Amino acid sequence: MKTVLVLSILLCAAFAAPAEEKAPETEDKMMKDEEVLEPKDSGSVPRNARVLEEAAPPQSRFNFCPVGWFSHGSRCFQFINTAMSWYNAEEHCNGLGGNLASVTNPREYSFLQQITQTAGQSTAWLGGFNLQGRWMWIDREGFYYTNWQSQSTVSTSPCIYLSSTTGWRNTQCTSSLRFICAINPFSC
Repeated sequence: MKTVLVLSILLCAAFAAPAEEKAPETEDKMMKDEEVLEPKDSGSVPRNARVLEEAAPPQSRFNFCPVGWFSHGSRCFQFINTAMSWYNAEEHCNGLGGNLASVTNPREYSFLQQITQTAGQSTAWLGGFNLQGRWMWIDREGFYYTNWQSQSTVSTSPCIYLSSTTGWRNTQCTSSLRFICAINPFSC
């Protein structure tokens, strides 16, 4: 049983890794017919002589997010510039393999405000909602960090949205707002 679990994790990690892309050769890299000599320290070397390229240094950060998604921490985020109700927005994020975004710390909230502003918007649905008097995140993250600008009556406004200039607020879930989806590229 342990072997099956380990193999499953390894397969998941292998599929999550981005494929290497090789750039096609450009005309600048192709050899020219003309041979021109240039002085070097120990003699002349043709300008068009093949030289071994140094290995490129490894990238310090890897981006495991799909194209069109922004990486922050261990998750990927995408701003969806189509207004929907909170419920329809969550369904849309589910279709992309994720959920409406939860917020776990001030830096993450600042990042989400930034991508909202970059999209030219001032508000966006988040994955926060109130159930029986308790605030929760739809992706089951712990609701430990809060950043309320103001709070409306929970019974009529149980869904959270982000303000790109201040903290978050709550409103009716049937309101139409743009939204932010989040995925974890390392989950299977």
